[in-house]
Amino acid sequence: MIIQNLSLINFKNHDERNFELSPQINCFVGNNGTGKTNILDALHYMSVAKSFLGNTDVNNIKFDREFFTLESHIYNGEKVEILKIQQPKDAKKIIKKNDKTYDRIADHIGFLPSVIISPYDSNLISDSGESRRRFLDSMISQTDSDYLFNLIQYQKTVQQRNALLKSFAKNRYFDAENLAIYDEPLVKFGSRIFLKRKEFTDSILPLIQNYYETISNGNEKVTVNYQSDLQPASQESTPDETFRELLRGNLDKDRAVTYTSKGIHKDDLLFEMNGYSLKKMGSQGQQKSFLIALKLSQMNRIKELTGKTPILLLDDIFDKLDDSRVSQLIELVNNEHFGQIFITDTNRERTENVVKRINEESKIFDL
Repeated sequence: MIIQNLSLINFKNHDERNFELSPQINCFVGNNGTGKTNILDALHYMSVAKSFLGNTDVNNIKFDREFFTLESHIYNGEKVEILKIQQPKDAKKIIKKNDKTYDRIADHIGFLPSVIISPYDSNLISDSGESRRRFLDSMISQTDSDYLFNLIQYQKTVQQRNALLKSFAKNRYFDAENLAIYDEPLVKFGSRIFLKRKEFTDSILPLIQNYYETISNGNEKVTVNYQSDLQPASQESTPDETFRELLRGNLDKDRAVTYTSKGIHKDDLLFEMNGYSLKKMGSQGQQKSFLIALKLSQMNRIKELTGKTPILLLDDIFDKLDDSRVSQLIELVNNEHFGQIFITDTNRERTENVVKRINEESKIFDL
């Protein structure tokens, strides 16, 4: 997948910008505050229809404007397709491919896969399990539309069950039979999600370990452990049976706290180094190496599962990494043929040197 151009109108701090892009390396260079990261965020929008910075869609409209528009021509290996995203201030987001509006935004996910490496990745280590679940869901959703459907249905069911629990508490009334209506949908969708998450985590672990060893030149052993309430207590148990028992066993607790306290919406990923928490024991450099290994593994796995080479977005990483890690990253990117790359940096000379080492066709845009 090659993005041939990118047009932004009223997106964040950009009034109107148009970029004719290189099929290999594109660099956006400028001082802080010029909008470099916002351009990468626009590319992320083209991929998964939302900001990687966590902003709501409306908050990405330039101040005092009524809408933003993003548009790209994308070569899929056979033909050029036109992708357009529009966000009015007072209406829902519209995504069009070749002038045809998607019925569901979820239908767009996976068309243009992407991976971003940015300073914000540190949140995956420091934040709560919610950040890691979002990352895991994003990884799998770009390769599996059924997974995304199951995830959306599960989340809706949890919201409905929680609303009913709150209604019971507010009205000092409880109806176990009415609440049980949500048990089977939770079990069905939750079990499917659990199995996909476990399969994906198991498959990506050897890649992470290999990339980490290459980037860090270290002897540490890193692991990623998938933690879930649905992990069967014994080999004889299935995720379905485990989930049903969880719902039954925690009914009184759910009634007291007025939300669904157990399920795959509480899953987490535990990052470890030599058997200890990476968050507690890993140095800053080790954590950065791990995160890069994680993202490159994601890219490798998406390419393997979909046959599409994801675009790679590198946001301000050269200010955050030492020279040895930058060298290892550039060598990996060059050797693995990771496809179209987008880089932001504050230092033009450094950017030019990086591009020369990769030895591919490139464009540098000064902002």
